[in-house]
Amino acid sequence: MLSTEQINELIGVEESYQASFKLNDILFDKNARISLFNSFLKLEQDLSFDWFTNYFQEEHSNRKDRKQDFTPDGVTELASKLLGSFDSNADICAGTGGLTIKRWALNKHAQFYCEEYSDRAMPFLLFNLMIRNVNGIVVHGDTLTQEHKHIYKLVSGDCFSELEELNSLPEFFADTVIMNPPYSLSWKPNENMKAGLFADIGVLPPKSKADYAFLIRGLARLSDNGTQLLILPHGVLFRGSAEGKIRQWLIEHNYLDAVIGLPAKVFLNTDIPTVILMLKKKRNRKDVLFVDASKQFRKDKSHNVVEAEHINKILQVYQERNKVNKFSEIVTFETIKDNDFNLNIPRYVDTFEPEPVEPLDDILADMRELDRAIEKTGQELATMMNELRGIDEQADQEIKRMASYWIDKYGIKQTKGEQLSLL
Repeated sequence: MLSTEQINELIGVEESYQASFKLNDILFDKNARISLFNSFLKLEQDLSFDWFTNYFQEEHSNRKDRKQDFTPDGVTELASKLLGSFDSNADICAGTGGLTIKRWALNKHAQFYCEEYSDRAMPFLLFNLMIRNVNGIVVHGDTLTQEHKHIYKLVSGDCFSELEELNSLPEFFADTVIMNPPYSLSWKPNENMKAGLFADIGVLPPKSKADYAFLIRGLARLSDNGTQLLILPHGVLFRGSAEGKIRQWLIEHNYLDAVIGLPAKVFLNTDIPTVILMLKKKRNRKDVLFVDASKQFRKDKSHNVVEAEHINKILQVYQERNKVNKFSEIVTFETIKDNDFNLNIPRYVDTFEPEPVEPLDDILADMRELDRAIEKTGQELATMMNELRGIDEQADQEIKRMASYWIDKYGIKQTKGEQLSLL
């Protein structure tokens, strides 16, 4: 894994905040970028993962305004394997390209499409794709409003991708769409956006949460036989109003294939648990697979890590569509409808573990010990109150009456084998 210091030295900057600007200049100079690519490859030959995930997350990401949380390696591995084989892939909200890289590792000759809003992320995304000699389209713009700053075309060369800028966006539909959009991002929908799938649904997602807006934008990029995977917060499973109507529309149109709950604390900047939604344009069944994988992780300091054994368990259940006790359940459309299209996983996957029943003798022993502790504490309190004196005769009488109550109830603590005198 390349360190922050190594990355900065290779790009030629002293501070990490300068890297995006410098890298952007290098990428548009053919000789400079080839030299940079070769320098990187001398230090790191493993192209199967995003070298910049932690570097960008820690130095450049905008968690406050853009809700940027880059996908950890274990989750990207799981997501890519769940989607399976493909000839074309779209990554909406691509970040620096971690999810696309995992897809590329499965098919280096596929066609790729990426969309990313961040000015800072874009140079790293282009770098990651070009050093891997990718063919595809990269859109620098706003997925939600469909406003574009730049449209780039990448064409595979002898070693690295060639780069050119386009004036218009080519039509692109993908076999697989993979997405980890900003969670519950506020946005500004308007009636002009109510076109395409939004027109079919009849409502727009709320201004306070764009989760379903991202989902619909990704679904619009999906080919007729394609599969879409999204990583989203659990709120998309049960929130009502407009989101409830969109969720109902998706289920009634038989797009939803699986709901997979992930562990909490797998992302760097948020502890919230997330969920994977699997959608398919064409399905030959109307049930939905629910998986509670919230316990599938290894604890690592302040974060949880999804590893190969966890990935394999989830993948097997999804591919074989198995019902596994306290882990997965196959739920009919009618059952989901009866639950008002609420997809909250605990409604369908029962993970309750009853507490073991303690032997009655042990319970009785604990009760006796508790009684002894209460009696001891009561005696100590009575002893202290017996020694108190009031500031005047009235107060003194009140204290004595209170002390008498405790002494009658518990007695007072013995000292040197003798009982203290009572009032």
